Amino acid sequence: MGVTAIAPDPRYGLSEPIRAFTNTNMLRPTVSSSVNNELYVEEEICNEANFEGIVGQSSGLGQVLQLVETVAPSDSTVLLLGETGTGKELIARALHQRSHRKQRPLVKLNCAAIPSGLLESELFGHERGAFTGAITQKVGRLELADRGMLFLDEVGDIPLELQPKLLRVLQEREFERLGSTRTMKVDIRLVAATHRDLETMMAENQFRSDLYYRLNVFPIRIPPLRERPEDIPVLVRYFTDKYARRMGKRIDAIPPAALRKLMRWHWPGNVRELENVVERAVILTRSSTLAISMPGSTNGGAGAAPAQDSNLDEQERMMRILRSLVERAAALASDNTPPVPVPELTNNGPSATPANTGNLDERHTIVRILRETKGRVGGANGAAARLGLKRTTLIARMKKLGIAPSRPYCPMPPRWRRDGRRMFDTNRYTQIEICS
Repeated sequence: MGVTAIAPDPRYGLSEPIRAFTNTNMLRPTVSSSVNNELYVEEEICNEANFEGIVGQSSGLGQVLQLVETVAPSDSTVLLLGETGTGKELIARALHQRSHRKQRPLVKLNCAAIPSGLLESELFGHERGAFTGAITQKVGRLELADRGMLFLDEVGDIPLELQPKLLRVLQEREFERLGSTRTMKVDIRLVAATHRDLETMMAENQFRSDLYYRLNVFPIRIPPLRERPEDIPVLVRYFTDKYARRMGKRIDAIPPAALRKLMRWHWPGNVRELENVVERAVILTRSSTLAISMPGSTNGGAGAAPAQDSNLDEQERMMRILRSLVERAAALASDNTPPVPVPELTNNGPSATPANTGNLDERHTIVRILRETKGRVGGANGAAARLGLKRTTLIARMKKLGIAPSRPYCPMPPRWRRDGRRMFDTNRYTQIEICS
């Protein structure tokens, strides 16, 4: 029994139909032992292949194909809008195949892949000697696409200085090569594509409004994969068959639980990301059941949870480190005295009011370190470095605890000390007086 094969496209899961072949074993992920199911799958694949092999069954993709069917016979300019990896180039190919220009070439140019200094030469061509390095005449993409279709991918990356020249081609259907005075007429149909927001770029003076309105004759928005999750099982089966055939493997089943998890993933890379995930799964599969895992998983299980450390609050982790450093510094500074934790030490200033005992312990620790550093707060040998804190953090804590240091500081005083101006009790007051 013959079925229509789908020639795999290496990027998006969209393909061109080719002649029928009879090996139904290659379609095992979608074919059961039931004859009725086999006929249904064959009919479904043939329906997909009737529209340039585009794989999908969602209503969103169906609306896109209806628009393609409607606008393809005309010569109107089409603007394809969609995220990276949604298959804009293959929609452009479908437009070309269903137009009356299909016997002429489809010329493609990725505007983002060519340096801005060379884009004009690539698009319009140049004469010999037009600039340094132009040793031969070059035919541009506009000439190559004469009486055919020109597909400009990433049109939002065209430099501002080049946009008026492209606008003239769209309006007057004429241009000149670089270094030439001869005007050339062309008959092209333009299909442009971009993942950028051209209206926002236009508001920010990064894209010309007249060019935008000239391009935006018939816009088609291609929905991202997250908006059409019902296409994911079909794409997974298609990519599984594609890479299993390429690697000489036989994969008969795809776990339904894995498919459900894949349908819940947001797919920022769209169909291209899904294809990479399936290809990796086929490589790792050693049995007849596809061992597929979620994007970002490091093991072979489907839907493995990401590392929890990435969800930790950065500030909370830093506070734990600071508390550990303060406790370590207190243990080193004390004479055989166990370290006292300071749980309220933060970089955000005062927090909830702690117990009086905790305040006294923290104040005594800071005062002891200040005496040992002779009042120096900053610097390599200062109190802040000893405590493992920032200088500003230590000063803020000293202000909160009533420690107002002055320099130079007295060395370790006895319980009562007279400095010529004031006598104070070091156990009752934390004010450090200037030595006379």
